[in-house]
Amino acid sequence: MLVAERAVTRPDHRDWVLSQALNVERHLAALRPFSVDEFGDPATGPSRGHVEAANALIGTLRRPLRTASARVRDAAETAVARPDRAAMTELLHQKSRAHDFVRAVEQVWDFYLELFGQRQSAFAPWLVACDRIALDCYQYAYLGVGVPKPIPAPAPFCYLRTGFSPATFRRGIRLSRIGRQLNPFPLIQLPYHRMVNPWTLGAVLHEVSHNLQNDLGLHRVVPVGIARRLLADGLPRSVAATWTRWNRETFADMSGLLLGGPAFVGSLFDVIGRSRAQALRHSPTGVHPTPYLRAKLSIELLRRMGFTEQSRHYARLWRTLYPDTWGSSIPESLLRTADRAVPLVVDTICHTRYPSLGNRTLAAVLRFEHKEQAMIEEAAGRLARGVDPGVVPERFLIGAVRVALDRRLAGPDVLTRNFFGELGRRSR
Repeated sequence: MLVAERAVTRPDHRDWVLSQALNVERHLAALRPFSVDEFGDPATGPSRGHVEAANALIGTLRRPLRTASARVRDAAETAVARPDRAAMTELLHQKSRAHDFVRAVEQVWDFYLELFGQRQSAFAPWLVACDRIALDCYQYAYLGVGVPKPIPAPAPFCYLRTGFSPATFRRGIRLSRIGRQLNPFPLIQLPYHRMVNPWTLGAVLHEVSHNLQNDLGLHRVVPVGIARRLLADGLPRSVAATWTRWNRETFADMSGLLLGGPAFVGSLFDVIGRSRAQALRHSPTGVHPTPYLRAKLSIELLRRMGFTEQSRHYARLWRTLYPDTWGSSIPESLLRTADRAVPLVVDTICHTRYPSLGNRTLAAVLRFEHKEQAMIEEAAGRLARGVDPGVVPERFLIGAVRVALDRRLAGPDVLTRNFFGELGRRSR
């Protein structure tokens, strides 16, 4: 009887071998495409375009996994029929190879599951509000160019992450979080503390502008233009090289100001107005302009836009915060030439005609004048009262909530609620 029981319970290699194929097949089935309706309310969830773009990438990676899964099944069946050393070795080889593909697909699948899953949380209304602002920026830019351009799709997608700094990942770049695959749509990462204080969301305009520089075809001509302009004016090569290295962050500041108006500068100062040691510290390889010089760019553009009083106001504020450059690590050549370089850089980015813009300037494409500021100020009063702000563009609501806060038209909690409430209403 004991012998019989041992015979019944003895492990059978056949069961284990076939289960290896089954495991991989189930992995493949589980890493399925997403559906649009599985991430909560369609009004706040990812758009069909975002889901389809993610599915297309996942589908590309699933194809080799499907092939690998079939090879594991073939190897398993061979090992069952002929359980010799060679067959078992081949099964283990195909199994390991399939698991490599599983990990590659799973990394991408997990990334989008987390990304889209935020739209099922309490933060979904905040995120869709920022989506609407980003979309408005793109729509305005593409209506402003003077030449037909292919329509980029999908639009930028915002997501929440703890930490100090916002960030963006542009369309078409290789992204480590998805295994160095090409990012199918712009991602805008926003810190929680920015969402809590919507008057600091000039960050959305800045991060969107990084994407616009590429999608509008300005990512190569702008740095070349800056270098040529500064060298032609006789500035040292080291100075021209530094301002050229800073071109992307400078472009994002200039474009953000053109999109959002003077309130954007207040949002920028929230970021760069730090301790003297931080504001006057120069990084020889950094891509961000040294904060002390970075402020001067926006002050100059404000002046060029015709907002003379606001330009003077921010210049006075900056001089009050940093009355001198004592102890700075900024190279002397950069400080000495800043008054010449800053206007040239602003002019190159904002007031130079570019073929990809239909021979228009960026300032003409993203036109912002006193009438736009009047809209923002009127919308500020309406937001404070909790009434419909009217047809004001979504991007202007950032300026409106900041004006309302600065003028103490309502408390911060009321303004935050009304800001996100209005943008949420427009998403439905």
